[in-house]
Amino acid sequence: MKELGGVVVVAPDSPQSGKGHAVTLDTTMYCDPVPSHNGATREYACSGTPADCVKIAKHEVLNGRLPDLCVSGINHGSNASINVIYSGTMSAAIEAGTEGIPAIGFSLLDSSWNADFSQARAYIKHIAQKVLANGLPKGTVLNVNIPNIKKEEIKGVKVCRQARSRWIESFDKRVNPQGRVYYWMTVLL
Repeated sequence: MKELGGVVVVAPDSPQSGKGHAVTLDTTMYCDPVPSHNGATREYACSGTPADCVKIAKHEVLNGRLPDLCVSGINHGSNASINVIYSGTMSAAIEAGTEGIPAIGFSLLDSSWNADFSQARAYIKHIAQKVLANGLPKGTVLNVNIPNIKKEEIKGVKVCRQARSRWIESFDKRVNPQGRVYYWMTVLL
């Protein structure tokens, strides 16, 4: 992203999968400067949710100045269909959109922790360049899901409406060492 302009990163300091559009109202929130590892002009780790990161970036880090673009992600796994509602990645992009900031959420269709994000870089840069050059209609947020295949196998980029689908949920009932019953949710799209 640094090739496109000044980059300020405000990101959660811990994983936020499934946090949706939650905001922090019941506890203190921290936003600490951290060393930049990816060429960002400035980088911050925030104890809040992804939506909190956008809010604190706008109001505190950028002192009310709107950035040209908010890029959220890249997420492990799909943010298609119903997943958008639960996604911290997409909620950050949606929060930016509600603040009048053009925004894109990026996801790689690979949920493994050792996912290879390198193939996605060219698409992220290309799509971000297009949005910076052409803008987005007011209130529009892009949700980009990059397939987990070799770059050469990708047949192109297509703009489409959000799909409609539901999760198939199941709960695995377990007992902890103290004898308390708990549940582990698993989902399929």
